[in-house]
Amino acid sequence: MLKKSSNLQKNLIDVVDMSLKRYVGEGIHLYIDKKEYIDCASGTFNLALGYSAGEITQALHKQLDSCCHLASEYTKEKSRVIFEMLREYLPEHINAFWFRDIIGSTANECAIQIAQKATGKREIISVFLSHHGQSIVSTGVSGNAFRQSYINTPFTGALKIPASDCENCFYGQNKNRCGILCARRLEDFIEYASCGQVAAFILEPILGNGGNIVPHPEYYRLIRKICDKHNILIIADEVQTGFGRTGAFFASNGIAKALKPDIITFAKGAGGIGIPVAGVLMRKELDILNSWEHSTTSGANPLALVAMEETIKYIKKHKVLQNVKKQSVILKNGLLELTKEFPFISNVKGEGLMLAFDMKSSTAATDFIRIAKENGLIMRGSRYGLGNTVKVRPPLIISEEEIEEILERLKAALKQYEEENYESTEV
Repeated sequence: MLKKSSNLQKNLIDVVDMSLKRYVGEGIHLYIDKKEYIDCASGTFNLALGYSAGEITQALHKQLDSCCHLASEYTKEKSRVIFEMLREYLPEHINAFWFRDIIGSTANECAIQIAQKATGKREIISVFLSHHGQSIVSTGVSGNAFRQSYINTPFTGALKIPASDCENCFYGQNKNRCGILCARRLEDFIEYASCGQVAAFILEPILGNGGNIVPHPEYYRLIRKICDKHNILIIADEVQTGFGRTGAFFASNGIAKALKPDIITFAKGAGGIGIPVAGVLMRKELDILNSWEHSTTSGANPLALVAMEETIKYIKKHKVLQNVKKQSVILKNGLLELTKEFPFISNVKGEGLMLAFDMKSSTAATDFIRIAKENGLIMRGSRYGLGNTVKVRPPLIISEEEIEEILERLKAALKQYEEENYESTEV
């Protein structure tokens, strides 16, 4: 009986072991059962440098041989060194840090705690379609009701306002003469919908999960002006936009420079090849938390810090930001050309290698993502399949030849989709 149980256990271990061996990552490619795919989702948008950046993996191996975990009290100096490496990529007024997280959800919670403690106020403003994490608090401040439908204790101080989505304006305005109504209406919400206790406005510079929505450029400036008027802090959630994704190291120093956030959060791409690491950056006067007020078991662990350090070095050494800007133009122009040939896709949008296009419905987007995979492309949609946006976000190390390959495979997938859905796509 013991022998039979031992054999079953061994067989189970072998099955599990083989299930992971099905997957091999190299560069921008993922091989599943030896079939090659281009990963246009960069994992879950966290493989900024692809699957196999050698300099990072070598540094991680070296650290593993030395010490794979330390409490954060022993890694303070390393954290300081890494922050100093980040300084050249930050807005000048951001001069303090808190590296005690490994995921974006808790980094955003940390930012909210800072804002509440600093202001003595409790409410947090966010926008429709926003996504700030999976924890109770970060889900509670996110702008999608379906994600909170089963939660009995939502974040009670959350106040949501319409997003700056010019293609689907909540107010039915023409974007060329609206006066950025979505930003100006913020004052009405503060006056009539809040409890007069607004601590912070949390905003993704580009709404990632919500549909890759890029606000009007003037939107950032107006939000900053209104928040200053009402003594409201601004938290830039750069979990998806940070570490080069938009062509600037942080969108807060690029497309969203006028936002001038008081606090910046990051995660995902900070680990380069998918190593979990996250953190919070802020104005020095907001560095007010005690160590026991926000910390996580694995926060500031050696592997996370080494991965982040090597990712920063890699981005600088290999001129990754310049590559993102160059390849973005080619990819975006290619997507625009595809909209001319296939009228059932539209609204190419995004910045850097955080691009996307819209299908006519969420069902169409889901169907297309399936067909794209049949054509060797891994893609992801918006709002967990409830949105109609298809995202195109390959690793930042992608070459021009690989961009052309993506466009060829996309074209083949669109043709297949058109053939399979002829009646619904005929115009």
